[in-house]
Amino acid sequence: MPKSTVVPQPSALAVGLLEDAGRALFLVRKNLLGVESVELPCVLISTGENPVASLANAFRQQTGIDAQVHEILFERRHNTGTRKRKHWIPVLVFKITAKSASAKPGSGFAGCKWISSNDLGKFRLARMCQWL
Repeated sequence: MPKSTVVPQPSALAVGLLEDAGRALFLVRKNLLGVESVELPCVLISTGENPVASLANAFRQQTGIDAQVHEILFERRHNTGTRKRKHWIPVLVFKITAKSASAKPGSGFAGCKWISSNDLGKFRLARMCQWL
């Protein structure tokens, strides 16, 4: 009989918000059908991890920008479970600053876009950003 393995649930979602002139940096993903979705640079945090260090590392890998992580701007909630079995975790949105905002998206991303909050409704949000 196979042993059941319990996958540890993340304890939080750390998100980096890099703003410039009223716009925020979003990463673009394309699925197998070519449909684009946008998401903010983020990382799931496990219990005991440092969210600032993890976010700084993930932000560099995802955007190619050497950024500095500052204070938490606001908090939300994100469902990492399913629609039927919800598992809510906090979303910690950190302020990000960088000397150069020239992004070189990492593997898994099709590009990046600077999007204002007014124009965000025109884009499809990725699963990790549905809390927006």
